Amino acid sequence: MSATETAAGPEVLELPAMPATGPLYRRAAMSLLPGVGAARGAHLPPLQVVVRDVAVDRAHLAAYDRVCGFRLRDTLPATYPHVMSAALSMRLMTAPGFPFPVVGLVHVGNRITVRRPIDAGERLTFTGYATDLRPHERGRQFDLVVTAAIDGEVVWDDVSTYLRRGGSADGAAAGTDGPADGATSGDRRETAPGGDARRGGRRGEDRPAPPAATARWRVEPAVAKAYAAVSGDHNPIHTSRIGARAFGFPRPIAHGMWSKARCLAAIEERLPEAYTVDVAFKLPILLPATVALAATPLGATPRPGGLAPGGFALHDVRSGKPHLSGSVSAEAGMTRGSTGNM
Repeated sequence: MSATETAAGPEVLELPAMPATGPLYRRAAMSLLPGVGAARGAHLPPLQVVVRDVAVDRAHLAAYDRVCGFRLRDTLPATYPHVMSAALSMRLMTAPGFPFPVVGLVHVGNRITVRRPIDAGERLTFTGYATDLRPHERGRQFDLVVTAAIDGEVVWDDVSTYLRRGGSADGAAAGTDGPADGATSGDRRETAPGGDARRGGRRGEDRPAPPAATARWRVEPAVAKAYAAVSGDHNPIHTSRIGARAFGFPRPIAHGMWSKARCLAAIEERLPEAYTVDVAFKLPILLPATVALAATPLGATPRPGGLAPGGFALHDVRSGKPHLSGSVSAEAGMTRGSTGNM
């Protein structure tokens, strides 16, 4: 393990391998106890974490493909490097001086750019950092950026946007104003004023009808447990009724990044070799549930009131409440924050 201060300012921490997630989750839990852990800073730490020469575990990749619905093949799904680098992200968010505790962060969006197909036999260098701490009407937001490079060429990058609810939007320290999901879960989102309670319910009068479904599937609690096993995200909000209730939900909820992956698996035959896929996480999927996917292919003729070409959305079949909205673009430009500037 080595850490250096670069001429540009940020500290670069090189790890010999992906860190174990168990100690990181324990550190995250301990940081909630009064008087335990390092003091929190007012700014995001100027830290880059690098892990080189990371190999793909083909058995793990196959397990991930099965849970998310991808075809078994040697090319990595767009969302798989996100799972491979999850421990790096946790290391960043549990770093000394990080302004927010991991527990209570809300994953509100995720944008992934695939610059070229990645073969399972290739070895990746992951680099991650947090950037762009900014005010939000419900607290403060920041981006967690992770890139994957092969032989010095960035072939994949990922920007996850997290919200810390509470506090003032002018930059004051933000606390929690209620139960919240874990940082890597990607599910927790407030509803619009006047809409559903965040624990679900019938569609509000001001909610537009969901787009016509092109596919639907049943999501059982076993799916959340299987995804927890392959992703390493064992937050009890997804796997335990008691744990979900502790955070204000009547039942466990599906992982947001599973929802994104499942949508991509359903349209993978339509995806170009290089693309950007951007999603906003809406209301959580309370398990069990039956959900419907609406998707419009790239290049399709736009229709009034329909999804734009490349657009997709996930909603509850019974209530119509939205779980996820996204878009695929064939232009694989750099995602926000992925230029290496912090």
